[in-house]
Amino acid sequence: MKRGLLSVFVSVVFLFASIGAGYAAQWANPDLLVAPDVVEKNISKPDWVVIDCRKLEDYAKGHIPGSISIGKNCKKALRDGTSRAFDDASKYEKLLSKIGIGNTTHVVVYGDLKTKSLDDATVAFWVLEYIGHDKVHVLNGGLEAWTAAGKKLDTAPTMKQPAAFKAKVVKGRYASTDEVLKIAKGQAKGVQLIDARTKGEHEGDDIRALRGGRIPHTDINIPHTDTYDKKKDPATGKDVPTSFLSHETVAKFYEKLDKSKRTIGYCQTGTRSTLTYLELRLLGFKEPANYDDSWTVWGNAVNKGYPVEDEQWIDLSRIKSLEDDVKKLKEKLEKTEGEKK
Repeated sequence: MKRGLLSVFVSVVFLFASIGAGYAAQWANPDLLVAPDVVEKNISKPDWVVIDCRKLEDYAKGHIPGSISIGKNCKKALRDGTSRAFDDASKYEKLLSKIGIGNTTHVVVYGDLKTKSLDDATVAFWVLEYIGHDKVHVLNGGLEAWTAAGKKLDTAPTMKQPAAFKAKVVKGRYASTDEVLKIAKGQAKGVQLIDARTKGEHEGDDIRALRGGRIPHTDINIPHTDTYDKKKDPATGKDVPTSFLSHETVAKFYEKLDKSKRTIGYCQTGTRSTLTYLELRLLGFKEPANYDDSWTVWGNAVNKGYPVEDEQWIDLSRIKSLEDDVKKLKEKLEKTEGEKK
């Protein structure tokens, strides 16, 4: 082969190798995330519904034109904070049908960083996937991405025509306490467990239940906000999370895990770990799930035999002391205000 042709051949091979590498380093399920332009292009279509997952008062102050509110933030609207179990899919069928979502409807959910409602959007994503909706998307970057793209907000509410939704529950997307207990006791093999809480919670230093610590046989701690893209805060010079997810950032956190294994995320209330679930889906994990009971059930159960690593107990006497200090401070402030009058 002549030198010129050889050079061209090598260049072509290198080009295709580069293209292949570029495609390989992408999401396995990229359609789960959508950009503002996609939302703008489709939001007026009858088979698209965009849900603002923030509180109603935030929706009223300004939202994506054509998006709807379901009256509450999605965490409260789509989950029972007391019982936590999803034992009745019919309530979702009624709700989704009422707000215009059918089985063939594309649903986009969004929140924003300002009101700390990004996990409201991922809760909605997980719940909808759990009940079998297969056309759910998350607006990557949330409302900040929309406004950063120069797109306007609206204050006029939108209502959709009712539709018909029939749930087809995918049980594998939900992890029960019984299942997690088997993992903790070493009775369930080949299952990966991810703690989406902060490092302090994971190590038992930050206690948000009667007990602090982590579930035994937890494979890795991936604090959920760590997986967002970062930017420099001009005021402090520190890296702060944005509301965007990129493959380049997210994949690094999960690179030591086996995508072919069932993988379960947990946190304090099963809320932050819905972002874990979304990321597992984006990366192509075979059987991802969310442990909805999470630490609020596990850490507060004293006599049920739920083991804890690095177990620390909350100091109730310290809480009583802090309450007394607050009471004294309140009385002092009231006395001071009275003297001023």
